[in-house]
Amino acid sequence: MSIRATPGLLLLGALLLSSCQRQDEAPEQPPRPVLSVVAKSTAASSLSLPGTVEARIETELGFRVLGRVIARKVSVGDIVKKGDVVAAIDPLALELALRSAQSELSNAQAQLTNAVSTEERQRSLTETRSGSEAAFEEAQLGRRSAVAAVAKAQANLDKAEEQLSYAQLRAEFDGVVTATSAEVGQVVAAGQSIASIARPDHRDAVIDIPDASFDGLKVGSPFEISLQLDPTIRASGVVREIAPEAETTTRTRRTKITLVNPPAAFRLGSVVTATATIAAKPLILLPSSAVLVKDGKPNVWVVDTTAGKVSMRAIKMDADVAEGGNIRVAEGVNPGERVVVAGVHKLTDGQAVRVDQGENP
Repeated sequence: MSIRATPGLLLLGALLLSSCQRQDEAPEQPPRPVLSVVAKSTAASSLSLPGTVEARIETELGFRVLGRVIARKVSVGDIVKKGDVVAAIDPLALELALRSAQSELSNAQAQLTNAVSTEERQRSLTETRSGSEAAFEEAQLGRRSAVAAVAKAQANLDKAEEQLSYAQLRAEFDGVVTATSAEVGQVVAAGQSIASIARPDHRDAVIDIPDASFDGLKVGSPFEISLQLDPTIRASGVVREIAPEAETTTRTRRTKITLVNPPAAFRLGSVVTATATIAAKPLILLPSSAVLVKDGKPNVWVVDTTAGKVSMRAIKMDADVAEGGNIRVAEGVNPGERVVVAGVHKLTDGQAVRVDQGENP
């Protein structure tokens, strides 16, 4: 049985053969240009903030008793030594109280002398059976009461002498006067501040650090302190104290940095600049546009520069929010890898790309 090739069949076969050849010869899609950046680690950050030099120890001095100020012998900036008189109040009432206590002690001592004599006389009468036992016991009790009265009077005298010493306010240590808050003639209450004295031998640089800059900062972190008037004058410092809570309005934390052997130019009240390089946990900082959320999980497109293709990779973002519309990648991307940062929704896994824009390594 033979098959005849009709003109129609020949035409159909030629068309099919031509179609297959065109499909085989169809050109491949050109690589898609992408915008990308090279991932870089942000393991350390520089921190530079203004501050002031303050004394670590500053004491407000006040009288222990009520009185009228009759003398104030110091002003702001004066240098005082331990024991120097800072101020004084009118001692008249305290002197009168002292005299009264002295009189009470003299009276108690006279009563004791009389009680001792009475006891000795009653003892002699009792021994000769001229007196009663009851009278002798009463004389003994009177002597004991007189002894107690003398002890009480002596304690009152000691208290009066001590309170008289309160009429003069003395410096507790060597220092410099930083403030005064009372004038001659003013009546002050017990405990009211009269003057503030600071110890200049122990100084701190006090700065306010924003909450966003606290990564890696802790007690013991080193700082370099320089004077703003003359930045060439420097001193090293170590964080001594960090406020546990941030200020409500400024969202900053008061931080005190102990100055280590500072030059004499670091006077109290001097304006300084505190600089530190804070070591933090290594993180990758990427634009938020690089993240592709798929099935509720964040991913990025990583470019294989050798093969010229992209591949999707899951990442783990840090809980803290970075500034400037960026995100912090804790896991999934290594420093030096190139990541696509635009058009992430239009790529497919294994797609050929061309890196002709963005940041170069």
